[in-house]
Amino acid sequence: MVIVDGVEIAFEEAGPAAPAGTVVLLHAAVADQRMWDHQFLALSERYRVIRYDRRGAGRSGDAEGEVCHHEDLLAVMDALEVERAVLAGSSMGGAYAVEAALAAPSRVAGLVLIGSGLGGHPWPADMLEQARERVHSSVPADRLARYRAGAAEPVNPADVRAMAEAHTLWQVAGPDRGRDALSGEVWEAAVEMCRLVFERSWTGPRSSERHLDPPAAGRLHEVAAPTLVINGLADVRGIQEVSGLLAAGIPAARRVDLPETGHLPPLERPVEVTAALVAFLADVFHPARTDA
Repeated sequence: MVIVDGVEIAFEEAGPAAPAGTVVLLHAAVADQRMWDHQFLALSERYRVIRYDRRGAGRSGDAEGEVCHHEDLLAVMDALEVERAVLAGSSMGGAYAVEAALAAPSRVAGLVLIGSGLGGHPWPADMLEQARERVHSSVPADRLARYRAGAAEPVNPADVRAMAEAHTLWQVAGPDRGRDALSGEVWEAAVEMCRLVFERSWTGPRSSERHLDPPAAGRLHEVAAPTLVINGLADVRGIQEVSGLLAAGIPAARRVDLPETGHLPPLERPVEVTAALVAFLADVFHPARTDA
């Protein structure tokens, strides 16, 4: 654990005695640091690799009051004496990585943005309606309202499981795929992480989120770090649109599209994502020499 503003932040790190560089892995909003198991192990053969549960998730302390996740990220780097790193973020972890790159460009050697969110970018109305129809409807509206208000004790475990399964089907598998698109192992891992997310959000203290100001959505041209955008072609359309904005808006960003892949490529396509990360890290930390 490290302490950030009085809150315990759970992390793991691994790597050789003389690492070739440092990588920080930032998990999705529907998951925790376990989504990076494959990448954490593989990348630590050469690099110092750090993954952590942001406040309110996994084994970290509760999120309460106003929370700014990109500031937490930089504070975790400070606590672990990381001067500069490649940030690999999935979903909202990607959004926080972009904000860190804008707030402290000298700290960020590169960005890997996987099914990423983007601070200041509103989700389209049709995406929000689809979420209401496919996910929120899995729990009776009156109980869901009480859970969200923190006014229901105890929370019904069946409701938590139903919400987690519905969200995993819609987003992790993807809106146009069925449950059988995911292996049993991936399905159970995703549902378990998502279950804990909803359980904590419904039973923990109330919090609000503060993003970078001015927001990242209007500042992508300012991102100086080399950037790789990874997009799952079976992900929710609104999320794929953000991948397009990132790839087009960040100077010289590279994009990789993974067919038949939903919202958590590091979990669903671990070999492909790790290979893309290995190649990107080699370019960042060991650029090819060009003789004058």
